[in-house]
Amino acid sequence: MNSRERFECAMAHRTPDRVPLDIGGTSLTGMRPRCQERLLDLLGFAGSTVEFGQGVDERILEWARTDFRTIGNILPLPSEHTRTVGPESNVDCWGVRRDLVDNEWQITENPLRGASVEDLESYAWPEARVDDRALDGLVDRAKWLHDRGEHVVVAGHPVFGILELGCWMCGYDDFFVKLALEPDFVRRFFGAVLRIQLDVIDQYYAALGPYIDVTTSGDDFGSQNGPLVSPAMFDGFIAPYFCERIKRTKEVAKCYYWHHTCGSVVGLLEQIIACGVDILNPVQTSAAEMAPGSLKKRFGDRIVFWGGVDVQQFLPRATPEEIPGRIEDLISILGAGGGYIMAPAHQIQDDVPPENIIAWVEAAQRSSGIRAGSSRSPPSSRSPD
Repeated sequence: MNSRERFECAMAHRTPDRVPLDIGGTSLTGMRPRCQERLLDLLGFAGSTVEFGQGVDERILEWARTDFRTIGNILPLPSEHTRTVGPESNVDCWGVRRDLVDNEWQITENPLRGASVEDLESYAWPEARVDDRALDGLVDRAKWLHDRGEHVVVAGHPVFGILELGCWMCGYDDFFVKLALEPDFVRRFFGAVLRIQLDVIDQYYAALGPYIDVTTSGDDFGSQNGPLVSPAMFDGFIAPYFCERIKRTKEVAKCYYWHHTCGSVVGLLEQIIACGVDILNPVQTSAAEMAPGSLKKRFGDRIVFWGGVDVQQFLPRATPEEIPGRIEDLISILGAGGGYIMAPAHQIQDDVPPENIIAWVEAAQRSSGIRAGSSRSPPSSRSPD
């Protein structure tokens, strides 16, 4: 099977020749720069970085036999808010300020903290207009990938989710109080964001749709110990807008819908599936009630799992000798009868030893009787600039 056939087989809940593998194929399954540098050194790759566009060296993707390549990501929209405050500080198109703290971009100002319904009406929302030149470049890359036919083409989602934007623009504490006490504010806020989402979706996916197989989306609904909201609150506040976003995306793009939500979301998974999500990512198995066996038994015939390899606790702390058993378990449990794409349960951090990544890839490939890095075209084949 080639990558697309393998992916379609997994999506149809049939057993492919091997479990599809994603290490570095999307912005949410990649690795931090220092982790990548150490892996390249250990693999013996020298010279300048060969990067396709999601921050992971193409030589790593080829070595791991990653079945996926991604084009596109969150788009900057025209906005009076967008500005650079300094070399380590900026404000995005939504008015959210971020500062570089210990090499991480952290939110430091919430433009709608303490806002009223009237403030929403007068707020300067971003203009839902996608830059034509930037979109043309993405289309060229997507078409090139599609025509080559070697990998599954993933479109990164172009706009943030409603809940995360509420938490970022108002502050987590303020927005969760509003969810409990100010339902009119929340619905008006979600409605304003949805209108922007739909306009961006129409432009972005109308152009990319003919060349992609799946699109990502992201909006965290879970914490380490459980959902961020109750099922009733999810149904009453989030689902109507989330469903509409998914419906429009599928109508325009005509592809599978992949949703990223960290944490324990088993208590919301019925609703997430009902909204139209085809693929759950990252399957954070270190969170409460997210055991692979239980997830597969309860939901495995209705959704595909993408992720599952724990980068929070297991991969940083395990020895290379401990890795194969866990990988084989994930393949046998989540991969039984298809419905599983193996990937890190979020971006691989700098605390993960490169030896453990190699042990993981080799274990996954041994399960299919192949060797990492074998029988692939060289990474020198480049996409259009």
